[in-house]
Amino acid sequence: MATYRKTHLCDVELPGQGPMRESNSTMPGPGLESPVSTPAGKIGLAICYDIRFPELSLALAQAGAEILTYPSAFGSVTGPAHWEVLLRARAIETQCYVVAAAQCGRHHEKRASYGHSMVVDPWGTVVARCSEGPGLCLARIDLSYLRQLRQHLPVFQHRRPDIYGSLGQPPS
Repeated sequence: MATYRKTHLCDVELPGQGPMRESNSTMPGPGLESPVSTPAGKIGLAICYDIRFPELSLALAQAGAEILTYPSAFGSVTGPAHWEVLLRARAIETQCYVVAAAQCGRHHEKRASYGHSMVVDPWGTVVARCSEGPGLCLARIDLSYLRQLRQHLPVFQHRRPDIYGSLGQPPS
């Protein structure tokens, strides 16, 4: 139905987690893909490190996304510290459901993934979660709830790009 090309490459060195150099083997995608219409809703595609860039999720929401996906392999250092809070932040600021499948376990002697797949609703509530290991979590995607929330709290209508720019761009 769609193709996603990784937008942000993870080139980091964190104590206790080992270096990651995605740019050694991956080229970043050329642009943002439009949300995909599915029976569950319009899905905005993103992956792992993309979650650290709110501009991407905001652009997807403004393009009509109702659900954002973040399949990921957060490490054993960043996972406990950032995984849930970033997922909840992206859900709240975009008023989208966030569905995040997460790899878990040891890949090799220097790399382990945190796991903890989860689904977050547009209010920021974790509505389904897995533990550290393999598992399956299910959640209801209620688009009427999403529309109601967006109607009662119309943050996209209240944005002020005249003051702080649009999606990370300086004001014109």
